[in-house]
This record gives sequence, C-alpha cells and structure tokens, in this order.
Amino acid sequence: MEANGLGPQGFPELKNDTFLRAAWGEETDYTPVWCMRQAGRYLPEFRETRAAQDFFSTCRSPEACCELTLQQPVSCFLQPLRRFPLDAAIIFSDILVVPQALGMEVTMVPGKGPSFPEPLREEQDLERLRDPAVVASELGYVFQAITLTRQRLAGRVPLIGFAGAPWTLMTYMVEGGGSSTMAQAKRWLYQRPQASHQLLRILTDALVPYLVGQVAAGAQALQLFESHAGHLGPQLFNKFALPYIRDVAKRVKARLREAGLAPVPMIIFAKDGHFALEELSQAGYEVVGLDWTVAPKKARECVGKTVTLQGNLDPCALYASEEEIGQLVKQMLDDFGPQRYIANLGHGLYPDMDPEHVGAFVDAVHKHSRLLRQN
Repeated sequence: MEANGLGPQGFPELKNDTFLRAAWGEETDYTPVWCMRQAGRYLPEFRETRAAQDFFSTCRSPEACCELTLQQPVSCFLQPLRRFPLDAAIIFSDILVVPQALGMEVTMVPGKGPSFPEPLREEQDLERLRDPAVVASELGYVFQAITLTRQRLAGRVPLIGFAGAPWTLMTYMVEGGGSSTMAQAKRWLYQRPQASHQLLRILTDALVPYLVGQVAAGAQALQLFESHAGHLGPQLFNKFALPYIRDVAKRVKARLREAGLAPVPMIIFAKDGHFALEELSQAGYEVVGLDWTVAPKKARECVGKTVTLQGNLDPCALYASEEEIGQLVKQMLDDFGPQRYIANLGHGLYPDMDPEHVGAFVDAVHKHSRLLRQN
C-alpha cells in the first residue's frame, strides 16, 4: 500500500477484494455476495432520491448515480453498503444509455418501462444512428459517475461497471420497448439478416470503447447483460448473439492492454440462456452468471472448472421467511461449492422486496459459506 493510502490510479486502496479474487478463480475465505439492482427501488432511500427527477435525468447526473449506488451523500438514510455487508457495488445506470448515445430517443414511462417513440422499422433506419465511435464521448456522465463513486467507496469494496449485450440492445431498438415475444426483433433476424448483423456490429463497436472507458474511469469489473437470450433458440443465439458476446470480450481485453490499463474480470449474464452455458464458458469471460432456472451442479458439469459461476437464488425466494431464506441459501452454497463462486440472485431485486430479507440473504451467504469451509 502506498504511504498516502491511494492505489496506482489515485483511488483509495481496496480493503475487501474477495469478489475480485473469486472472479479470477482464486481461493477466498468466504463466498462473496452482491445483488443485481441492489441500489434499486426496494430501498426507501432510492424512492426518496428518485422522486424529484425522471429516470434518464438521474442516469445523466454523476452525483445522483453515485448517491444511488452508495445511498450516501445528502440523505440521512442508510446506504446499501451500510445496510448490508455486500462484497461489491454496481454503478447506477441503465443499458439503454447506449441507444440514446447512438441518437435514439428513449423515455421511461411509469408503469410501462422504456419506450422508443421512433424504433427501427426498416433497414434504412440504421442510417439514423450516429457513428458508434462517438458513443463513448456522449457517455462521459457515466464515466464521471464511476470515478466519483469509486472515490466515495473509499476502497470498501470493488465497483462493477456494466452494459447490455448487442442482441438485448437490438431488441429494444427494434421493438420500441419491452416485449413478451420479441417478434419484431426476431423478424429482423429472419427477414433482414444482413441488416441485423450490421446493427449488431454497430452496437459492438459502440460497446467496446464504452466498457474500456468505464475501466479507465475506475470500474474494477464489468458485467455484460444478455437479458433477452431466452428469446433465441440455440441456432439463432449462436448466429446473432454469441459471436458479438465473444467479440466484446476479446476487443475490450485487447484495448485495455493497448491502453496500459490493468485487466479486470468480465462477467457474462445471459438470462434464460441455459442452452448455451458451455459456449458462454468459452466466450472469454472469467465469470458466467446463472439465472434461477439452472441447477448449480449441472451448470458446473457443463462449464467445467475454468470459470467462476455467479448466481442464482430465485429473487422471489426473498418473499419467504428469513429462516427459509437461510435454508435456501445453505442449499445453494452446498450445490455450488466453496470456490470459484460468487453468490447472487438469479435476476435483479424487485421493487416490493423487504430490505430486511435482502439483509437475511447476504448474512446467510457469509455465515454458511464460512461454515462450509470449516467442514
């Protein structure tokens, strides 16, 4: 440690690196745990902070993003990292800032979710998109939020950056919002395969400098969300999703080396992508995230011992009693084993979840993982 307590980039020295060591496949004294959407709407302090402004205005405010990640500066509420002994923080942002930076209008409609007033409908609509080379410069507010948050974390735990994977971003841009079938986006895959690949390449070209910029700004790990993997069967996934997932990892790592930046572990989370676990484990990511539909032991058999697994308690299990949560966590930890594993939910926290039950989940992971190692 340097005399002033700062790391090589001028950030406070990291005090708890358990999450990073698990991600790299190193042995840990206990199983690290964090939650997707952990700075989310289940916390009263989140609702207090968010009440005064719309969603994407919040995303564009580095100070607000920092506050929602830590729940620390101006409000008297306890922050997530004080409420719960989490082993990592994830920056407050949204995957749809990338389509916005490409020039598409996106609004967050209360009760409905994201909406694109002018989605991509025809092949020529791709001409409306900005050059992907300018995306990183359009997203400077995310980098500022990461730097500010990393400083205010004071080395307590690592900070995770993230982005949506190309296929998932494409679905929103073509569908115009959420969809239960992704019929319009899949129509593109079947009727406009060349245009689909063109769009996916544009998104990949935008994501690579964006993710590298997050690391340069202070992110210590990166997660790529392929949230809509389950709408593709194996053939479409292997043709339109997997190549770009691989390309993102390969190019980000190469750019980090070229820029003289230290490597960071990368996580791929493909929701409902159980049919592609083996392929994902060979896609260049140190960690493969699992949703709750995947049996841990089968996942380990499928991916082998060369990657770390992350997951995968059913988020709805947090509606159970605290006692039952403890039992479910114990079973999950037994099934995953003590090493090469990061505990998490199989998806994000829901708005109506009791913070006390989130705390019970986190505490149970730490308690049972230490007991598991003792035995």
